[in-house]
Amino acid sequence: MINITSIDGQRLNPWETYSYHASKSALIYLTKRMAARLVHDHINVTSIAPGAFASDMNKAARDHKDAVAKAIPAKRIGSDEDMAGTAIYLASRAGDYVIGDTITVDGGLVNASLGGSIDG
Repeated sequence: MINITSIDGQRLNPWETYSYHASKSALIYLTKRMAARLVHDHINVTSIAPGAFASDMNKAARDHKDAVAKAIPAKRIGSDEDMAGTAIYLASRAGDYVIGDTITVDGGLVNASLGGSIDG
């Protein structure tokens, strides 16, 4: 089982999307809980947390991809192949030992982006 979560379940965005943050965070932890139970039935549960991908929901990435890409360490928005490759990996024998984890597919925004300094 592969749940689709979001990087907004892993970090705060600048918008006041309280229910979206809460629901995506909850799904990440539901993935862990389900994995702990279902692994005994030989069912692997994982999730994918996408970042900026062009879609009807993410109109900024869809309509202003070059501007959005500037804020992403990889300097591009995600492609269909990025998500497909991750899903294929998790569904294949290659990903069979990944259980309960969330793979972040965001070009480094969550885990490879330096925050601002408090000393100016």
